[in-house]
Amino acid sequence: MPENGILYLLGTIDTHQKIAQLADSRKISLSNENPGPRGGIWAQATLENGRKAIVLAGSDVQGLQYAIYDYSSEVLGIDPLEYWTGKTANMVSDNDLLVFENRSIAPPEIPILCYFENDVDELANYRGKLLEYDWETYTEMINSLVRLKYNAIQLFDMLGRPEFFLREAYQKLKPDYDIDIKYIEKLIDYAHLKGMKVQIDMSLGYKLYQLNENEASCWKENKEKWIEAWTYYLEKTPVGKCDIFSLRPRNQVWDWEYKSTCGEDKTEVFNEVYAEFGKLIDRHNPDAVKVLICYHDGMEIFNKDFNPPKDFIVAWSDNGWLGFEYLPESTKGYNFGTYMHAGFWRNHTVPDPCPELIDETMTHFIDTYGANKYLQVNGQTFRLFILNITAFSKVAQSYKDFDGEDFYRKWTRYYFGEDAAEYVVSAYKHLHQAQLNEDGYVEILYRIKMYHQHLKTDALIENSESYQRAFSEDLNQRMAIIDSAWEFVEKGKELDKSKAYFYHDQVELPVLLIRQLLNYQFELQNVSLARDRYQKTGNKLDKQDALEKIDNARMLLEEHIATRMRGDMNPKWKNWYNPAIRRPNNGFPELEDLLEIKNVAEEL
Repeated sequence: MPENGILYLLGTIDTHQKIAQLADSRKISLSNENPGPRGGIWAQATLENGRKAIVLAGSDVQGLQYAIYDYSSEVLGIDPLEYWTGKTANMVSDNDLLVFENRSIAPPEIPILCYFENDVDELANYRGKLLEYDWETYTEMINSLVRLKYNAIQLFDMLGRPEFFLREAYQKLKPDYDIDIKYIEKLIDYAHLKGMKVQIDMSLGYKLYQLNENEASCWKENKEKWIEAWTYYLEKTPVGKCDIFSLRPRNQVWDWEYKSTCGEDKTEVFNEVYAEFGKLIDRHNPDAVKVLICYHDGMEIFNKDFNPPKDFIVAWSDNGWLGFEYLPESTKGYNFGTYMHAGFWRNHTVPDPCPELIDETMTHFIDTYGANKYLQVNGQTFRLFILNITAFSKVAQSYKDFDGEDFYRKWTRYYFGEDAAEYVVSAYKHLHQAQLNEDGYVEILYRIKMYHQHLKTDALIENSESYQRAFSEDLNQRMAIIDSAWEFVEKGKELDKSKAYFYHDQVELPVLLIRQLLNYQFELQNVSLARDRYQKTGNKLDKQDALEKIDNARMLLEEHIATRMRGDMNPKWKNWYNPAIRRPNNGFPELEDLLEIKNVAEEL
């Protein structure tokens, strides 16, 4: 051992003789059972030679891992998310390294905390290799997740989800799309290397091996094909190396309700499907974890006569906004968990920060249904959703100790300083409120698309289905809320102690993007109303008003596109918001549309 400097002992009682001796002599309190699997300790201990040592140890390797990461964060000041936030640690003295009390770190209360890599387009696209992570991005995401104590990841997009090669928008984006089996195996191996389990949903539409839609919609006539596909995954692809296997009682190609094309009863189908699937997984890997992910249609039949084998964990899904369309009438004796959204496809581009709602929802669901055996978190493009992703990690550690409001204060103080924190919290709370009635950035794009469709015709408002879909009764309220958010953003910006890119990229830019889009939506609504007045009265002033508002809408859209193209201040994320590589859900407004809209208005 070195004679000078700070001495660290890192390990478990099974891997480090000195740590085992300290435990045997009761100089540290550690065993395989105390604090238990995934638990660890920090301690200062005196060795036989009188020298002091800092002991960071675990009941198992993962407990050691967490002890080291917690110490690195809390004592050394290393941000677990440094790659994404740009927050660097300050220099610490040797004395600072010893300023802590001995600590026992309890294992997380939820034993499986699984990150779901889903809807990752911008994260996979921004560096140029479309629909596939570059190695640095993926490994840094895994590293950060492990530091946050996520111990599993579900790979989905990287397996070749069906949209990537069947949907027109993706065919235009990457007409030669394919997957790299060796690269998928590399992704799995790296997650395993970092101590994570890997989960795979065994749906049947992946580029890996896919059934067609007809085969996936009739179990009784295609049972052998379903089993053949699952077997192929397990025996012929890297999926066989995975640890957790999930299945949804839904359509097995597309993410929608199962509607049999051959007259089957859905409940009977999935009782048989899960029995066969369970036996197949048991033969392949008796130690594998099996998970039933219940969306609203699965919940409905679970509350009736759908009863998979009892060794499946039942994960109840929120509706994307931390609410539930159905609640369990009974857990039926199953181990229960949840599938929750830190982000959702309908907000995707702009986050919906809501740690207080996470606190309220998770506490109620765990207390009521004992749903603490599994937690899956959908993080969309990861970096924009890190506040909610971190909040869920704290819930999994100890949901009773998690306080959403307290978390908000600590998180914002850590990144932006005491003075700016209250303004950031207020800005975030208003950003959350501005997405009321589940209208996030991508849902606003849908309303805009409907306005464009309406305004390309000469239909009156009352005769236009597109206008009815576009119209939002609460638009004025939402705009007032986002204007208030912007005021808080500007106040916090003046006080931000970090003086780094992160305030702009994580606070200012998201609020600006949704504010600009709401303003554009509002102007399209004004165009529609002015044009409608002209069509009904013939007043040329109304027609002129509509034409002027179209020109104004064009300026608003140009401004929004320019904001997206400028994007983040941190050059690391250059090209992230480029509309050409965005996730294509609900489209994106084009300036050419406004020329057509203006031509229609002029010809009225």
